[in-house]
Amino acid sequence: MNETLLPRIPATEVFPVIEDGNLPAKATVFEAFPVRATVFREGHDAYAAEAVLIRPGGSIHSRALMYDIAPGLDRYEAWLMPDAVGTWSFRIDTWSDPYATWRHDASVKIGAEVDVELMLEEGALLMERAARGEALNNPSQKQPSRAGIETLLAAAQALRDTTQTPQRRLSAGLAAPVRAVFRNFPLRDLYGSTRTFPLYVARNRALAGAWYEIFPRSHGAFQDKKGRWVSGTLRTATKDLPRIASMGFNVVYLTPIHPIGLTNRKGKNNSLVAHKGEPGSPYGIGSAQGGHDAIHPELGTFADFDYFVAQSKELGLEVALDIALQCSPDHPWVSEHPEWFTQRADGTIAYAENPPKKYQDIYPLNFDRDPEGIYKAIRDMLELWISHGVTIFRVDNPHTKPIPFWERLLEEIHTRHPEIIFLAEAFTRPAMMRTLGAVGFDQSYTYFAWRTEKQEIEEYLQELAHDTAHLIRPTFWPTTHDILTPQMTSGGSAIFAIRAMLAALGAPSWGIYSGYEWVENIQRQGAEEPNDNEKYEFRPRDPRLAQETGIPTLLTLLNSARERHPALRQLHDLRIHPTTSEKILCFSKHVPARFSPTGLPDTVIVVISLDPENTVEGEVDVDLSGLSLGTSSAHYTVVDELDGQRYSWSRTNWVRLSPWDRLGHVMAIETE
Repeated sequence: MNETLLPRIPATEVFPVIEDGNLPAKATVFEAFPVRATVFREGHDAYAAEAVLIRPGGSIHSRALMYDIAPGLDRYEAWLMPDAVGTWSFRIDTWSDPYATWRHDASVKIGAEVDVELMLEEGALLMERAARGEALNNPSQKQPSRAGIETLLAAAQALRDTTQTPQRRLSAGLAAPVRAVFRNFPLRDLYGSTRTFPLYVARNRALAGAWYEIFPRSHGAFQDKKGRWVSGTLRTATKDLPRIASMGFNVVYLTPIHPIGLTNRKGKNNSLVAHKGEPGSPYGIGSAQGGHDAIHPELGTFADFDYFVAQSKELGLEVALDIALQCSPDHPWVSEHPEWFTQRADGTIAYAENPPKKYQDIYPLNFDRDPEGIYKAIRDMLELWISHGVTIFRVDNPHTKPIPFWERLLEEIHTRHPEIIFLAEAFTRPAMMRTLGAVGFDQSYTYFAWRTEKQEIEEYLQELAHDTAHLIRPTFWPTTHDILTPQMTSGGSAIFAIRAMLAALGAPSWGIYSGYEWVENIQRQGAEEPNDNEKYEFRPRDPRLAQETGIPTLLTLLNSARERHPALRQLHDLRIHPTTSEKILCFSKHVPARFSPTGLPDTVIVVISLDPENTVEGEVDVDLSGLSLGTSSAHYTVVDELDGQRYSWSRTNWVRLSPWDRLGHVMAIETE
C-alpha cells in the first residue's frame, strides 16, 4: 500500500509553494514571511498546526503556532523569519489537541451540570498523561519541565478534590499556569507533518535598497574648444559618488561599460545613422576592442573600475552592473561563434526587434544551436565581474532568453556566490515575469510606472505584498532611461515628487535614473521614452541646477525615513486604508515587535496626493487594529518624517495636501 500524502490532521493548499515545491519560494534574511495552509479534521475534536522553519543543515530554527485567519474556511497562518542566507525549508506540523478539546467540553458540560464527575476525572487523567509526556501515536512527544510537571500534577489533584465545588475544581484545570504549560509543551496526539518545502533565503539587499542609475560616460563629459565631445570616465564618475551617497542611495547602477560597435551604430534619439563623434548606445556591445569582458577604452581600465568599486564601498554603495546579453555586429562572438546567432534566409544575421522598435545595432543570441557554449561564455563573463567587486547584476531583457538557461545559471552563481543579486528587467507578460522570479532572479522590475490611478495603485500594492511576494521581490522605478510615461510629462516637479514618494514608500526596493532630480520630462515624439535619450548621447548635468527643483532634498528625506524604519524596508505587511478622496492614497506598513531589530513595533502610515496640480483634502480612515502598536489609546501620536511635525491621530483623520505646501505625509507612530 502506498504511503499517504497527508498527515493525520490534514494541511492542504500550503503557501508559499512554487511548482509543488520543485522550486524554492523566496525569503529574505531578517524579514518575516507568512506561511498559510488549510487545516481541518474529521469530527469535532480540537486540533492545532505549527509552521516549522528549518535551517540549511536540517535543524529546526523556529516554530510558530498557526492561527485561523478566515473563520469558516479553515485557513491558518503563522509568520517565520530566517536569519542567514542559504537554502532553507519549512513544513507544517499538525496534531489533535486533547487539552483544548477537554477544556471546551468540560466547560460546557459542567456549566450544564452534565457528566460533572466524569469530565473532571478525564481532566485529571489528561493532566497526568501530559506530565508523563504520553501522546497518542506520537513517540516524539516531550515531557514538560520539572516545574511544568508539578503544575500539571497539582491541577490533577485539584480536579479530584471533592471538597471543592465543581466550578472551582474546573478552574484549577483552566488556570493560567496550566494553560501556559500546554502552550509551551503541547500534548500532540496524532502528530503528523506535511512534506518539507524549499525556501531560498537571500541577503537583505535583494529585498531592500535604494538604487541610483548612471551612464558613466556622461559624468565628467565635456565639449572641447572645437565642439567635440570628450567622454567622461570611470574616474570622473567616481567624483559624483559622494553626492549620490549623500542622498541616501546604497546601490549605484552602471549601464553597460563595454566597447560599443561601429556597424549600424545608432545616432541621437535612436536615429539610424550616427554622426561623427556620437558615442552610440552602450547596449550595442562589442567591437574590435573587446566584448562583455572588456571596458570601453574611453571609460578607462580595470584598474579604474576597481577604483570606482573601492570608492563606492567606502561610501556604503554597492555596484550594480548592467548585463545585456546581446552583441553589436562587431562583437568578437559574431566572428568567432556565428552559430550563436540567428541566420536569416539571405545569409545575414537577424538584428533585435521589439515591434515597433527596431535595434539594427544589436544581434540577439540564439540559444538553440550551441547552448552549452553560450552558457559557459556567459557564466565566465559574470565570474570576471564578480572578481572585480560587482555584487549585483541588472539583467537587460531576460525574458528573451530561455527559462532553463536562467534556472541553471542562477543556481550555479548563487551556489558559488550566495551574496550575488540578480535584478530582472523584464517589462513583459505576468507569467514570464513571475517565472523569472521563480527560477532564481532575486528582484524584478514591475508595472509600477504604468499604475497611475488610485484603485490600480492600491490593487497593485496588495498584489505584490500578498499574492506574489514568494515569487517576485519588486523594485519600483518612476522612470528609467527607456521609460518616460505620459503622466510624467505634465505636472512638473510635483508629479516627480509624487511618484518618488510612491516608489520609495510603496516598495522596499526602489530606484531613480539620473536626471530625475532635474525633472527631465520631455518625451521623444512617438515614443514613451525621454527625448534626447542618454542612451545615444552624452548628458552631463550640473548638480546645482537640480537643487532648484527640490527633488534632491525629497530623495534624501525619503531614503532617511527608509533607513530609520524597518517597516518601510519589508514587503509583506502592507495595508490599504480608505480615504474619501479619489486623489488621496493611504497605506500603512508594519513590523511587529517580535520581528523588529529594535524590539519595538514599527508602523508607518503613508498619505500621498495623486494630484500634481490641485489641492486635495478628505478623511483618512486608519484601521490599525491587530497591529500590536504598543499603544492602548484611541488616539496616538504620529511624527511626519518629512518635516518632524507631530500630530494626534485617531481612527478618522482629516488631511489637506497640495503641490504648493505638502504632497504627502510619512507618519511614524510613536509607541508607548
